[in-house]
Formats: sequence, structure tokens, C-alpha cells
Amino acid sequence: MALALSPTLDPDVVPRLLETIGRVILGKPLQIRLAVACLLARGHLLIEDQPGVGKSTLAQTLAAVLGLQARRIQFTSDLLPGDLTGSMLPDPERSGLRFHPGPLFTPVVLADEINRASPRTQSALLEAMEDGRVSVDGVTHLLPRPFFVIATQNPAHQTGTFPLPESQLDRFLMRIELGYPDPAAERALLLGEDRRTLLATLPSCVDGPGLVRLQEGVARVHAAAPVLDYLQALVAASRVPGAFPSKLSPRAALAWLQAARAWAVTEGRDFVLPDDLQAVLAAVTAHRLDPASPAADGPRLAARLRQAVRVP
Repeated sequence: MALALSPTLDPDVVPRLLETIGRVILGKPLQIRLAVACLLARGHLLIEDQPGVGKSTLAQTLAAVLGLQARRIQFTSDLLPGDLTGSMLPDPERSGLRFHPGPLFTPVVLADEINRASPRTQSALLEAMEDGRVSVDGVTHLLPRPFFVIATQNPAHQTGTFPLPESQLDRFLMRIELGYPDPAAERALLLGEDRRTLLATLPSCVDGPGLVRLQEGVARVHAAAPVLDYLQALVAASRVPGAFPSKLSPRAALAWLQAARAWAVTEGRDFVLPDDLQAVLAAVTAHRLDPASPAADGPRLAARLRQAVRVP
């Protein structure tokens, strides 16, 4: 079914996005589709995995195909909040202070190894993600639109990490892991072009205003009453005493619905099916149902929740 998202929007833009990203990130169609859905839903993405599996490459590829400026911030234990938001610095021309924006004032931000920074610095990033603005010396500064954060974190057992608390994990619409490539994808990776060289040749599939129109269109994707009934039943199942370490909040339900709408768009539909809720279930809910669990446990938690409710 043709999408009715915008009369001026190319209906092939989302398939083209997925195909172009797949030229660089090999053998990960599910993770690519989830990342694109997260972006279309105006969420932020947390990737948890071992070093070297392509977390940074995925973020850089997304920025390239969107034709947007991107900045990479390496999180370390000595990184300060002002290093992210910017600060007031002397301005010789005005004999006073002038605000100098930090790297957060970029449409696509790769927050690399976010759990190596102190909780105070993590909070500065997550506040910006939630509000779309930062305050410095009592003055509010709006962040660009679109604004998309892809954060990576190393497994919690690694040395020098500060785990994200539950309230901060909840600021991420989705959490995924990439995992190691299958043998065929790894062989193609070994035989193919260097990923950095390939990135430089990727065409942009949509510009900033086009992406904003896509995101606005996602909010208009129809969710019928039976789909909303199914969503509410799943959320209620998460709240059964003793079923999960944490329960899904109303905010989580809203996030889940928006992610399902975006997934429907990646499937070429302008209406939500129960399958869409199931497709994003693990990525949206696992870090909310059990914040202490690794991303690899997402499918197990999702299966438990899915089995608790009959599909309409």
C-alpha cells in the first residue's frame, strides 16, 4: 500500500535508506530496520555490544545517508557536562561572554561508550535528549531539528563503566545489539572495500527537511482500536506482580506505539498491525522490563511478554 505521509515525499525513500545502509552494515537487516524506525519515530538509539562489531560504523552510515552533519563524542571518565553542551567564553569584540555551542548542537550525535563517563555527564546528555534543548548559565538554547543520538555502551562487566540507571535508560526509545556477523557476511566484509572508503561514496537518500516530514508522517500512521487493545493488554501483562523486575509505564506504552508506527512505515504501510508491535517489542521494552539485563536477553524477555497475551 502506498504511504500517505506527505504529498511531496518520495514513497521510495525509506526502502532506499534501508538498501543503502545495508551496503555498509552487512548481514544485519533487522538491526538496520530497527535503527531507521527509531530515527523515524524521533527516538534515540542505544547499542550495547562488544567493541569492534560495527556500532560506530552504523551511526556514521546513518548520518551519511541522511546527508546530515554528525559528531562523534568519545565518553571518558574525565568528560564534563560543559564539554557536551558548550559554555560561556570571553568575547573580545563585545567585552563580555558569548555562548560557544558544544558538540550536542549537531543533528546526529554518536555518543561512544557512554557508560565510561560519570553519571553527571551522562545526565547532561540524557537531559538534552529528553528536552531538545540545553541550559547554560540560566539561558536556554534549542538543539537542531532533527536531533538523533546513537549511544554505544560496552558490557557492564568491563572495567571502568558506570551503568546507566533505570530513569536514564528509559530516555532511549530502543536498545539493540549488533552481534557478530554470520560467516557469509564476514567473508564479504573481508573481501570488500574498506568501510571508511565505502562510507565516503554513499549517496544521501533524504535531507534534513525531508527527514522531518517523514517523522511528522509517522505520527499520522493509523492505529485501530484492536491494535490499541492489544498494546494495552501487553502493557498490563508487564504489570502483573512478580512477572518482570520492572513494569512498563504509560510513557513506555506511548514510545512502543510510536515505534510500531515507524516500523509500519519501513514495511510500506500507513497503518499499524499487531505484527508491528511484536517486531519492535524486544528493542523497546527489554531495557524497561529488566534494566539490569544485557541487550542479548531482549528476545527472552520479549517472548515472555508476547506469550502472556493472545494476538487479536
